[in-house]
Amino acid sequence: MTTLIRKRKIAQAQRRGGRRLPQGQTGGVELLLIQTIDNLGKQGDIVEVKLGYANNFLIPQGLATIATEHHKRMVEKHRAKLAEIQKKRLIGLQTLADEIRTKRVSIEANANEEGHLYGSVGPEDIVKALRNEGIVLTADQVRMSGPIRELALYTVRIYLGHGIESELKVWVVPTANG
Repeated sequence: MTTLIRKRKIAQAQRRGGRRLPQGQTGGVELLLIQTIDNLGKQGDIVEVKLGYANNFLIPQGLATIATEHHKRMVEKHRAKLAEIQKKRLIGLQTLADEIRTKRVSIEANANEEGHLYGSVGPEDIVKALRNEGIVLTADQVRMSGPIRELALYTVRIYLGHGIESELKVWVVPTANG
């Protein structure tokens, strides 16, 4: 029985490359998460877990690896690149929001003489009108309190993500009878 236990420990040490797992501040094992794990951390986080959890689940499943100094440096470089990419993306979204704010789109719709539409104008119609202006959005980015059912000028909120919003002026005009 003791031989079996010794063989298991040797096999575990070989899987780890013969190295001891680095200890954290509270006596656990420091690991670098390869994938996001609920209630533990996000991908790239350095976490401290118990030895058994590391050896029996995280490392064999490929969810984490040993947090060496090299890995820590690589994660920091990667985070710096991601922060730079995120910053550029936010600048691009803000530029798009400013561009949308200057746009006015007209949507033709069938209406009766009082100005009530026979149908309604929804987010899909606004996205289509913006696409004709060279701006590509999705219908879920258009925030409306409800469908538009009358001819008028409306201000519609556009949510671009990361807390960046804009407003768009939408003219709903009667269809030209030709």
